[in-house]
Amino acid sequence: MKTFELTGTNITIEDLTYIARAKHDQVKLSIESTAWEKMKKSRQIIVDIVKKGKPVYGINTGFGALASKQIAVEDLEQLQYNLIRSHCTGVGKPFSREVTRAIMLARANCLIQGFSGVTPETIALLLDFINYGINPVIPEKGSVGASGDLAPLSHIALALIGEGDVEFQGKIVRSDFAIHQIGKTPAKLGPKDGLALINGTSVMLALGALALTDAKRIVKQADIIACLTLDAVRGTASAFDERISLLKPQPGQLDVSRNLLKLIKGSEIIFSHPEDGKVQDPYSLRCIPQVHGACRQTLRHAEEVLNIELNSVTDNPLVFIETGDVISGGNFHGEALALCMDYLAMGLSEICNIAERRVEKMMNPHFSDLPAFLTKNSGLNSGLMIAHVTMAALASENKYLCHPASVDSIPTSTDKEDHVSMGVTSGRKLHEVVSNVQYGLAIELLCNTQGLDFLRPLKTAPGLEKVYTLVRKHVLPIEEDRTFHQDIENLTRLIKTDELIREVESVTGPLA
Repeated sequence: MKTFELTGTNITIEDLTYIARAKHDQVKLSIESTAWEKMKKSRQIIVDIVKKGKPVYGINTGFGALASKQIAVEDLEQLQYNLIRSHCTGVGKPFSREVTRAIMLARANCLIQGFSGVTPETIALLLDFINYGINPVIPEKGSVGASGDLAPLSHIALALIGEGDVEFQGKIVRSDFAIHQIGKTPAKLGPKDGLALINGTSVMLALGALALTDAKRIVKQADIIACLTLDAVRGTASAFDERISLLKPQPGQLDVSRNLLKLIKGSEIIFSHPEDGKVQDPYSLRCIPQVHGACRQTLRHAEEVLNIELNSVTDNPLVFIETGDVISGGNFHGEALALCMDYLAMGLSEICNIAERRVEKMMNPHFSDLPAFLTKNSGLNSGLMIAHVTMAALASENKYLCHPASVDSIPTSTDKEDHVSMGVTSGRKLHEVVSNVQYGLAIELLCNTQGLDFLRPLKTAPGLEKVYTLVRKHVLPIEEDRTFHQDIENLTRLIKTDELIREVESVTGPLA
């Protein structure tokens, strides 16, 4: 079991991903004592405001366009329950287990910092949900990405008060049942508690962080798989000469060109044919450093934005314990996240786009000098013809998924909330793009390893040979037509792990 003591500012994207994807009995989360004391102090400020009776937004007033309505002291508890119940308007299929766990952790990490005035025991129960594997059922759709991810986060808050549905021990049950099963009691909401639980960017942050983790794996795998294709079609590596990239020193381009030279070193195939036969390869091969490198730049930006957001305070209003001030602002707005996730989706889409062109080159015997569609006895056998069609469909779908959600805004709450980020939409689209790219790379890997079979006994580079061997543990060589769906699924599962990268790096050393 791995333990994490949260301060509100000490979680990384790697930590969040590990916790989200781990089994609940593999992690244990707790709140650091200093952070607990800060939460208690900020809570006391809320209590004191209620006693004084002065109207302060979110504590003893209505919400949004109803902020001008002061609420009687005896109704403040009911106000918070009404807020949660009325905001549970999400629709669509539920978020996955890992996304749900990431959302809960992101929200807890924000509130632990002590600027929200929330009851500490409520956040302790939220961490218990993660520790004991209680996963609220959260519909995917319903957030516009400002005033917080209100609808989806309300479904978590509803579970905390014992009224929502949760997945627990493999079944969907009422949350009060699951809470009592772990020896706890549902949260009791007081002033500001409900608002603090739902007023932030935690859903879009969780989506972005998990996608970024997968994207880091994807860009390394794309370099590796592209090199296998380069050898399968007997391309040339001269375009990867580092002297070329040093004249255009984009950081991503430099990383990729160095990776490619490491990966291709020692290939028997690349040195088995004279370069004058193919003076220049098509762009999908020749421009790998420039294209893959530019895609990596989208990751750099996303990582910067997401790392800042992960340890930020995104609630409203905010409680400052040094002065006792409670100030209303707009940290719940997700514009930075929405923009960076749209940008990241475009970068990943281009990884798939250029890979589809490389697959086409392998299908085409006029370019590759390989059998048509990578099959013996073509005509009787269709080979990988339709695998390429599937990849074309994935690449095309990514193009419309890359229409930026962040440039849209639809006013809500009688125009009080008149500009919103659509950040959750950006995040949901991004996850679709990630999935499509993983399938696309699996198809390229299916094709280029088959292409290498036609070049035997020549071998590719040592690190790439290890990839070939690994692939053959999951997919047999293609002798005649068969159902290729399962081959693609098998290789996609491989792509979703670090195994392929580890195999290569055991020979080449770390890749950028």
